Amino acid sequence: MKIIVQKFGGTSVANAAKIRRAAKRVIDTVKKGYGVVVVASARGKQTDELIADALELDPNPPKREMDQLLSTGEQQSVSLFAMALHAMGYDAISFTGGQIRMITDGVFTKARIKSIDAERIHRQLDLGRIVIVAGFQGIDEEENITTLGRGGSDTTAVALAAAMGANECEIYTDVDGIYTTDPRIFPDAVKMSQISYEEMLEMASLGAGVMHIRAVGFGMRYNVKIHVRNSGNENEGTLITAEDSKMEGVVVSGATVQKDMAKISLIGVDNVPGNAAKIFAHLSKAKVVVNDIIQTEISDEKANLSFMIGTSDLQTAKEAVDQIKDEVNCQQVFIRDDIAEVSVVGVGMRTHYGVAEKMFGALAEARVNIDSITTSEIRISVAVDEDEAEKALKAVCVAFELDKQAEARTKY
Repeated sequence: MKIIVQKFGGTSVANAAKIRRAAKRVIDTVKKGYGVVVVASARGKQTDELIADALELDPNPPKREMDQLLSTGEQQSVSLFAMALHAMGYDAISFTGGQIRMITDGVFTKARIKSIDAERIHRQLDLGRIVIVAGFQGIDEEENITTLGRGGSDTTAVALAAAMGANECEIYTDVDGIYTTDPRIFPDAVKMSQISYEEMLEMASLGAGVMHIRAVGFGMRYNVKIHVRNSGNENEGTLITAEDSKMEGVVVSGATVQKDMAKISLIGVDNVPGNAAKIFAHLSKAKVVVNDIIQTEISDEKANLSFMIGTSDLQTAKEAVDQIKDEVNCQQVFIRDDIAEVSVVGVGMRTHYGVAEKMFGALAEARVNIDSITTSEIRISVAVDEDEAEKALKAVCVAFELDKQAEARTKY
């Protein structure tokens, strides 16, 4: 049986009319001969409302109980989706993450998927049913309910597609696909028809909110074709696939801006083997997600070490650094919480030169000061003052012609 996994986000199932519209899309896919597995998010702002309810009762609620609570949003969505399909004359059955044995580790609110029992879903598809699975959730080995973190329904959908050998995983959202940059900041941004897993991983890690980074990682690992589409129309969206040769002809595919960032600098750390390992072991134990890392030797005896994190992790990171700073003989800790990161991404950087020159030239012309620079094989990122972030992004987008389709951009 040919199988498609279709994931519908919160805005796509926000009310009865939208659920019916999503159900009709599922039925259209069934009529084409596919077995369909639906993954649904909580409706509308329901997750936010549940969080607000919890915080009203307990400013520091236990993470296990938060997972128990937040998982109910998706459970409501899948049941209502199954009811809508039943009313339209189609046999459907809904499951929670636990019922399909989506086993995760035991890290509440940030769990990672370990295994999925795809056989139960296959049996239901063989019976002619449409299967609807609650996104965002699973259970650990002790059968505690766990959640995968915000955006985890994308991860659920791609992981299911991988486990079931699906032909494609369609991610339905309220936008037409993946754009060269955020169109709310740069209105002339254009939708990309295709992007590689590597580029999408970079863009997702750098703040592009359309796709969850772990979902893209699953897609890349198991070669799952991901199609990001708008649930409100029939337009083709953006395909996320393995890199092909024509992608290298596009030097820069997209640009991102990531606000709500902080930078912690440890000044004058002893320049000896093992100190960086000690620092990041403390941060890892505290479950702080670290972005870019820069270490600079300032003498034979001392080095400076800086790293970027989300502001949501800032307090936890400060506590972790305070615990280790004396052990590594850190002379001073400097923190910036008014910083943003602007990046350009493209697999074409592997085979083209001049990208850094063009980017830094555009920022200089816009009179944007650069705090620090980090790179990967297909990315250049700069940290800038948060109040200059949007100006910086616009300057970069103009420089790399991100208002044009890939084939129309200047080659250099």
